[in-house]
Amino acid sequence: MEGEIPDPVILVLMMALLAAIGAFAGLVAGLLGVGGGIVLVPALFYVFSVLGFDPQQLMQICLATSLATIVFTSIRSVLAHHRRGAVDWAILRGWGPGAAVGAGVAVVAATGMRGEILMLVFGILGVLVGLYLAFGRPEWRLGDRLPRGIWRGVNSVILGFLSVLMGIGGGSFGVPLMSLYGQPIHRAVATASGFGVAIALPATIGFLLSGHALVGKPPLTIGYVNVPAFAVIVVVTMLTTPLGVRLAHAMNPRPLRLAFAVFIGLMAANMLRKALAG
Repeated sequence: MEGEIPDPVILVLMMALLAAIGAFAGLVAGLLGVGGGIVLVPALFYVFSVLGFDPQQLMQICLATSLATIVFTSIRSVLAHHRRGAVDWAILRGWGPGAAVGAGVAVVAATGMRGEILMLVFGILGVLVGLYLAFGRPEWRLGDRLPRGIWRGVNSVILGFLSVLMGIGGGSFGVPLMSLYGQPIHRAVATASGFGVAIALPATIGFLLSGHALVGKPPLTIGYVNVPAFAVIVVVTMLTTPLGVRLAHAMNPRPLRLAFAVFIGLMAANMLRKALAG
């Protein structure tokens, strides 16, 4: 709980596991252009479950902690892409407000949902992301330009809403969306990194202000955000993401993309199994 002194053994074990998770998430984010949140949420859920914390309230903590890390990693990422001139700021200005609104609505929805429902949502969306990573083709198109007007508003709100329910920064949905509307992949990846700020910042604030009455949370959890997990993951991902970027330029990413799609599919399927068993 927030005011208790944590068991040092539990805290050390938790931080060691989280460091390994953060290293892998950062590597994947740099290598494949897929946000680390899709790895962090199921991994955090596994770590906290193994350490004996109540699984009924863990999904909200996993989502909130993942999103808190994305605030910082997204800022770093979008600035790095901006220096290369790859970010389309017009898209971010048009889509960011709607994504932020969707994120805020999702926080309210998530704090009122049972853990099994959130696990079910993550599992279904995770399977869809894995299928797109495995079978998506660069030539697929829904149109020649991104939606505008009311449809841009609707799509941006949905983007923010679904991203928060998965604990991700929007890249897993934003990159395919922009690619399907004719945006070059490098510009789509760079611009989608900016969605993370618009989505994760309001969501993190909302999660920090919620959940203070819950008992039995992992040690040093403020609201729904676990501070040790946040701190360790931010530091480690900052170190490993550039390594992933270098590897992406040094090797063919297609086999790795397929392997990651299988990995995501298995994690999502396992989350579905747990949700349905509960």
